[in-house]
Amino acid sequence: MSGPAVALRDVSKSYADGELALDSVSFEVETAETVVLLGSSGSGKTTTLKTMNRLVEPDHGEVVIRGREVRDWDVIQLRRQTGYVIQEVGLLPHLSVEDNVGLVPRLSGAAAEDYEARTRELLELVSLPPDRYARKRPSELSGGERQRVGVARALAADPPLLLMDEPFGALDPINRRRLQDEFKELRDRLAKTIVFVTHDVSEALRLAHRIGVMDNGRLLQLDRPETVMEAPATDFVRELVRFDTKQSVLGR
Repeated sequence: MSGPAVALRDVSKSYADGELALDSVSFEVETAETVVLLGSSGSGKTTTLKTMNRLVEPDHGEVVIRGREVRDWDVIQLRRQTGYVIQEVGLLPHLSVEDNVGLVPRLSGAAAEDYEARTRELLELVSLPPDRYARKRPSELSGGERQRVGVARALAADPPLLLMDEPFGALDPINRRRLQDEFKELRDRLAKTIVFVTHDVSEALRLAHRIGVMDNGRLLQLDRPETVMEAPATDFVRELVRFDTKQSVLGR
């Protein structure tokens, strides 16, 4: 495949009440790149993410995934190409850990021995030894362990693109930092293309190859982390970075 892994071109979205959620958003994500969308609540970052797997349909513009406009994809096939990880994880409580992780391969018709082997491989990959965790229910796991299971499930179909919406936002600072470190190692090992949403500047700085700062549905700046810090494109970006960094230093 030539060209970017993801491309948004003049994407706009308004809701029924007339609120403009996205205002001509355009950017590209290269293969194996991690772009972090950074902004406060209501800035449009989650809506932008959801246009990539058709959970949100834009009113104008186009979203291209792996060279094809998303409207040209079969929705099921598109979502199998895009692993999706959210803060609440969304594990099925009545299924075991291994059944949650292996759900997509099983629904895709994989033989039992194949998806069982894949499930064990993925649990090892996210530091959850299968002999200890495979038979547990989500209610028996800590928040950090449930988040690891969510990541394993998103990887089950080996998607080239991962969409991650505040995946570590509900965790305490120690577990959040630990999972950020594990995420970086996993990302580098698997060479996935990742679009990651957060409101935390320090998290964006640690994880991104490039940071896209959003406000009021607009993309204000998309640059390498050091450029966003040293040469913010607008007063809003400057204030966001300065305030959040100060809060981090004060021990938030």
